[in-house]
Amino acid sequence: MIRLEVFSGPFDAAHAGAELIVTTVLKAIRDRGTAFVALSGGRTPWPMFQELAKRELPWEKIIFFQVDERDCASGDDQRNLTHLLAALPSRARIEPMPVEAGMVGASIYAARLAELLGQPPVLDLVHLGLGKDGHTASLVPGDPLLDEYYHDVAWSSDAYQGHRRMTLTYPLLNRARLIFWLVTGADKRPAVEGLLAGDATLPAARLNAKQCILLADNKAVGTG
Repeated sequence: MIRLEVFSGPFDAAHAGAELIVTTVLKAIRDRGTAFVALSGGRTPWPMFQELAKRELPWEKIIFFQVDERDCASGDDQRNLTHLLAALPSRARIEPMPVEAGMVGASIYAARLAELLGQPPVLDLVHLGLGKDGHTASLVPGDPLLDEYYHDVAWSSDAYQGHRRMTLTYPLLNRARLIFWLVTGADKRPAVEGLLAGDATLPAARLNAKQCILLADNKAVGTG
């Protein structure tokens, strides 16, 4: 069951996303000493990251991972890491996906997750986006990677929108203590409807973590 929260616009949804991250990481730090958070790319979450950066947090006790990354050169504007580094405070600890390492990079990242989180790795919070085609992370329709249930990190089988992607997979995502999507804009309405209906043809709807929250603006759910 996905809990839906609807907001009057993208700014309010982004603010709610930042609040959710703050609340979750502070609880994780109280309970276990460190918070482990995975963040997605795309343009939608930029205001959320900027709002998060304003907060007074024990940044040294938060470790951020990437949900996915494009196979692009370091510093490229299409790299999700480029925007995370620009948005978050310099003292924020980010574990970048080693796309420069090629195919072995997925195994390197999986090993790093296990080293920091234990085995099996369990993330406290995963932030996801939702594509118009229902993709989430870099789990896209038709990719054989959708049937990957062994490796926690893998490369997409084919290029998607011009680039191959490294991505967290269902096994790791579904172990997370909390998953939330931040979705805005009328063009996402069909995907939102499919996600809420549990349409298994959409990669996003195949997630079954214990707790899932959808933060959406009114246009994404058709009420604005």
